Amino acid sequence: MQRRPEHKLVPHDEGMTVSAITIAMRRTMRIEGALGVAVVDYVSRMTLGTLGEPDGLDLAKAASGGTDVVRAKLSAMGLIGYAPARLEDILITLDTEYHLIRPLTRRTHEGLFLYVVLDRDRTDLPSVRKELRQIERIL
Repeated sequence: MQRRPEHKLVPHDEGMTVSAITIAMRRTMRIEGALGVAVVDYVSRMTLGTLGEPDGLDLAKAASGGTDVVRAKLSAMGLIGYAPARLEDILITLDTEYHLIRPLTRRTHEGLFLYVVLDRDRTDLPSVRKELRQIERIL
């Protein structure tokens, strides 16, 4: 019998409903190779929701730690005066996994990102990125 993925939510008071977070995370978990997903506020470092149980990984801690990655990249881009239209994603490549950080760019959700853990052998990154663009519209 397959274990049911862990699902945790934290209410968010900036207009994004818990149900939108749940729908977005469930849809993300349907992506081929998805092992876990979190929605994170990188300003407050608060993890708003998680779904999935990647082996040996505390998803909430990993996602919260992703705030440092996002902050560092945005800071570095500011230091060199590079201001692209938007930061689409940040990819961290491990030996068996991809950790994809996708900042949400809609004005009302500035400061939020998706943190997605993917099985490296079962993941087609262009397809994942395409699907995440669609999922971002839910949030």
